[in-house]
Amino acid sequence: MDLQIAGNAALVTASSSGLGKASATALAREGVDVVINGRDEERLLEAKADIEETAMGTVHPVVADLTEPDDIERLIAETVDEFGGIDHLVTSAGGPPSGPFLEIPEEEWYAAYDLLVMSVVRLVKEAAPYLQEDGGTIVTITSRSVKEAIDALVLSNAVRMGVIGLGKTLSKELAPAVRVNSVLPGMHETARVEELIDQAVERGEVDSVEEAKEARGSSVPLGRMGDPIELGNTVAFLSSPCSGYITGVAIPIDGGSGQSNL
Repeated sequence: MDLQIAGNAALVTASSSGLGKASATALAREGVDVVINGRDEERLLEAKADIEETAMGTVHPVVADLTEPDDIERLIAETVDEFGGIDHLVTSAGGPPSGPFLEIPEEEWYAAYDLLVMSVVRLVKEAAPYLQEDGGTIVTITSRSVKEAIDALVLSNAVRMGVIGLGKTLSKELAPAVRVNSVLPGMHETARVEELIDQAVERGEVDSVEEAKEARGSSVPLGRMGDPIELGNTVAFLSSPCSGYITGVAIPIDGGSGQSNL
């Protein structure tokens, strides 16, 4: 399917690895010029090389910290300078630490809110004038934890809900020029999942990494964890005219593992 977005410009944050990288890859395959972002320059340049293997558009890396307002302002400005505007904004960010409620210090709550919510607030404020010029899209990558609380992920369960409320509000306030949607990933084979598994092993919740991976895959109706590009393809679809009547929704991409009816 031709998604009709070749020649567009996109910014995908936290895209040096994981689901952000997969989203940038899917967009670049469609001929979109993409700015990728991360804090580690070496990892970011490695991601650029990987994405360019299949890219039909230009891939431009920008080092920036999403918890720094000045970095976000510079990130948007460099995207506009490089590509002449922004048609698509895809927000992603690293996940907060795992652990039960009583073991999470107060400063981690503020850090999680700054990373997960305020990064999106600042990115949208800076990008909105460009997205509104010719009509654009915003896709926020959050987590299935906004629909169903996940054990030992209290920060993600609580804080990410703010992104969903923001997205729904933006889908009305920025309409009809800008469509705003969210994707809610379940278990995908990413470095973040590896990190959570390692933390679970350290806490003694499982005996080994192999046991944890097998348990996660067996609990999914499709019988496996997701490939990140499967989520990336959905992000590209939501950024395209092919999804032109979809806005204000939050779509689980979890292989059917969610237990919520809605």
